[in-house]
Amino acid sequence: MRLTISALLLPAAAGFFMPTPTVHLSAPLRSTLAPPEPQTETTETPLSPLTQWGSSLNSITSLQENARSMSYTFPKTIDKKELAVELGNCDDEIKWVKENAMGIKDAMVVNGAVVFRNFESMKTQPGFTEFYETLGMHPCLDPLHSVSARPTIEGSPNSKPSAVYEAVNKESRKNFFIGMHNEFVGTRAPRAAAFVCFKKAEKGGEFLIADGRRIFREIDPEVMQRLYNRSIRYSVMELPFFGWVDSLPSALRPSIMGALKGLASFAINAKVDFSVELLEQVGGYDNTRLLQARAPKQPPVVEHPVSGEATWFCNVHSHSSKLRKEREAIYGAEKFEDGASRINKSDMFYGDDGHISDSDLKHLDEVTNNNIQYIEMNEGDVVLLDNYKTMHGRNVFDGKRKHGVCWFGGWEGEEEQKKRQWDFGV
Repeated sequence: MRLTISALLLPAAAGFFMPTPTVHLSAPLRSTLAPPEPQTETTETPLSPLTQWGSSLNSITSLQENARSMSYTFPKTIDKKELAVELGNCDDEIKWVKENAMGIKDAMVVNGAVVFRNFESMKTQPGFTEFYETLGMHPCLDPLHSVSARPTIEGSPNSKPSAVYEAVNKESRKNFFIGMHNEFVGTRAPRAAAFVCFKKAEKGGEFLIADGRRIFREIDPEVMQRLYNRSIRYSVMELPFFGWVDSLPSALRPSIMGALKGLASFAINAKVDFSVELLEQVGGYDNTRLLQARAPKQPPVVEHPVSGEATWFCNVHSHSSKLRKEREAIYGAEKFEDGASRINKSDMFYGDDGHISDSDLKHLDEVTNNNIQYIEMNEGDVVLLDNYKTMHGRNVFDGKRKHGVCWFGGWEGEEEQKKRQWDFGV
């Protein structure tokens, strides 16, 4: 999801069978660095888990070469019409999911994403919920749950609170091409997600996916090494409300801005696990004094928490201001010029706050675009994806569109998977 957090300051200002993989990987061993914290909040649905960055990667070039030798299908498609067994009704479908649950989750790890087609049971929210519960997926709250940035899709009056959130379906956002990204906000990232179509758009609106492992292996080694050595850093929003400070006596401005930064930083970090730093800038739509919130630096490539592979985990395609503006020339402006929505502006820098060159951004954009797959989803179709291996986005659309998403903090059998060695066709 593109980071939009205006709510932060507004209140106060034969069936399917997957063989158990065997494997040979030269990727570094999995690390227990930054494991998820124990859940202490008493809620029916737990918080999104902390992001698992893994250990430092020693030889990016060697890891890229290793990734180029791997071969696997992306994504894996499970079409009900092509199964070797006949599934007559929704009960049959759910029974089949239960019998093949571990194989499906293995496919999610091996293939990165699994596309389900022509299943009747997932056409409704209760059926979709029964699908992922039967599969053994563990729902978590949206990473932006604390600011209610994404509403849930309500179920029946007697159902339990929904863990299914609205995707970006608003007609006001139909000309906004959602760039490719992994879902993570501040310090938290879901382990997996299931996206479902309840109603497809009249035109466009395809769900987009891209394989992070393939993007990693196709980035120019010099660019990749430079990004990894310097790390990356996101600006997650801008607060363009401080032009009035320039009307004050010059001697007062530093202390006033210092106090404002402290208050704004406290408000933001108290709401969401960001740990942002507020930097004074001049810019925006009217070239005024503003505060830009930048997240801590992080690596653009991480170890996968289960398989240990190196995978691209970097939202430059969706967060880069330059790349978004280039898409605006094709699809139309984002229309963030007025009101509180002006703070919903993101960008990306090196971890030392240096600017990434236009040539490097162009290269990263080309590699990402070359790996995008447009998944046209019909009612009841579901894309189950590994959030660390698979990036997602959404095409522009016309007409009514209703897609939903459920985030997962883990799944039954994940610990057993971590003990395996995985074969990706090396």
